[in-house]
Amino acid sequence: MKLHSIETVLVDIPTTRVHHLSFGAITTQNYVIVRVRSDDGLVGLGEASTIGGPAWAEESTETIKGIIDQYLTPHLLGRDPRDLQALSALMDKLVRGNRFAKAAVEMALLDLSARALQVPAHRLLGGQVHQRIDLAWTLASGDTEADIAEGEAKLAARLHHIFKLKIGAGDPAADVRHASRIAEHFQGRATVQVDVNQAWDELTATRCIARLEAAGVALIEQPVVRHDVAAMARLAARFDVAIMADEALGTPADALNLAQRAAADVFALKLTKAGGPLATMKTAAIAEAAGIPCYGGCMLETSVGTAAYLHTFVAIAGIRMGCELFGPLLLKDDLVTHPLRYHDGAIHLHEGHGFGVDIDPDKLAHYRRDRAPRVAVSAA
Repeated sequence: MKLHSIETVLVDIPTTRVHHLSFGAITTQNYVIVRVRSDDGLVGLGEASTIGGPAWAEESTETIKGIIDQYLTPHLLGRDPRDLQALSALMDKLVRGNRFAKAAVEMALLDLSARALQVPAHRLLGGQVHQRIDLAWTLASGDTEADIAEGEAKLAARLHHIFKLKIGAGDPAADVRHASRIAEHFQGRATVQVDVNQAWDELTATRCIARLEAAGVALIEQPVVRHDVAAMARLAARFDVAIMADEALGTPADALNLAQRAAADVFALKLTKAGGPLATMKTAAIAEAAGIPCYGGCMLETSVGTAAYLHTFVAIAGIRMGCELFGPLLLKDDLVTHPLRYHDGAIHLHEGHGFGVDIDPDKLAHYRRDRAPRVAVSAA
């Protein structure tokens, strides 16, 4: 089997509500959908999602598409897609960084390889150890009472019992009051954690985390800028509440550095941050060796990317802190013919070969970007 073609499609899908983060407000999500075809007609799917274009990290959907089209595709065509390790090494040799672009291609190669073997994709990653993963929901309206009402509705529907609050955009004291009120409201009924998205300096983080810990917040995600690993280590040592590394954790080398410096109590895994499913598995292995539990992060993917994440996460024993693979639930529409399964506070593994999802051609035609891009993020 040989790779016959690699297609990249830019897609923009509106969200159901404004999604506030420390660096801006999201109303539309941007995606690159990757479709790889073999010479015998099989198709594999991958996806790279960015939150706010390059506001979250260095890559945007436009740069991802350009890297794949111009620098990866010419060297991958004609090769056997089942040689995943070799093709991953080749992409690293061809392109420095740009892990989102390489991850999207690697997802598609994994999906195609599993479809060719007529097995679920997780079988090629060692097989499943989880049938379901507890699912967090992000409360990010910025309004305390609205977030409480939304959380109550999610609890009543038995969809979520873990809530993450996006804070850091405003006054730290106001953010702490907001998060503390919600944590106290849901105490004993749901777990509440906060994501600061690198917004605080160490002094602010020290003051704020003390109050959040006292209010019952269970986890603090990326409180300081990603390169300040020393500050992360001091915060992790100072507080009982878990400190989770997200933006600070990209490659397996980052994982080793964080583990050696005791700079995080939890690792947030994301396929695109790591550079693909294979590197994600390596990062998880480092976490396991260091005794660090993992959390399944997301970049608000459609069901295409979410299925790729799910098949990787169910093969990782260290995913013990839940996940946030709720991207499809935040979008006004999706791209697949059959939705993923969400119920009883979890996302559940689905059946099928590869990632088990297929593109709806009408939906792809409707949301693909063939003219001007839609605004992804407004300033905070």
